[in-house]
Parts: sequence; C-alpha cells; structure tokens
Amino acid sequence: MKLAEIVFDCEHPARLARFWVAVLDGFEVRAYDEAEIARLAGLGLTPETDPVVMVDGPGLHLCFQKTDTRAGPKNKVHLDVSASDRPAEVDRVRALGATVVAELASSTWLHDPEGNDFCITDPR
Repeated sequence: MKLAEIVFDCEHPARLARFWVAVLDGFEVRAYDEAEIARLAGLGLTPETDPVVMVDGPGLHLCFQKTDTRAGPKNKVHLDVSASDRPAEVDRVRALGATVVAELASSTWLHDPEGNDFCITDPR
C-alpha cells in the first residue's frame, strides 16, 4: 500500500485548500475544466462552494471535504513541515491566517484557519 492523499474535514474547502497551497511548495489546487464547472453549476455550486476541493502535489494529493461539524475535539494526526528559516515561515503562514499555539525548542505549533494542528520544524 502507499499513501495516496491526506483528507481534511473542514467547513470551507476552497479557502482551506488555498491556505495549504500557499504554505506548501509544489502544491496547486486542481484546475476545474468546463465539464466540472458545468456539473457544479447543475448542483447550484461553484468552485468556491465545491464541497470537495483537490490539491495536487509532488506524489501526494490533499483533499478538502466539507463537513458540518468537526470530527472530534482534537486532531489525532497533524502535519509537520520543515523550513530552513523557521521564524520567517512562521511569519509567512501567520499572514496567511495561521495562529501560533506554542514555540518549542525545534518547532512551532500552529493552527490553520480552521483550527487543524500543524508544526513548522527546523530542518532534520
């Protein structure tokens, strides 16, 4: 088996997808072709209100799917992303909407705009 995608349950898939595309190198929101835009329109939706937004990256996909409520009170899995200049990256993702939870010795614990945990770590 191989890991195919990571799925985020969220309230605003398009917005959260854009956040993570801005955070991660090499990831892009999957383009909507005319047929998909027409399919969404038939459902009264647009790419901005699509309940499932896909993000493609190097060897991995991220899926953002709309849910009415959070799966639970605490994430049991979170992402660690490494950065050569952690303070600069923390400032950058804060400007994108992340909030700092705690500064640790070799990482910074943050929440994305919908409260999902992630850490920016020093290079390993």
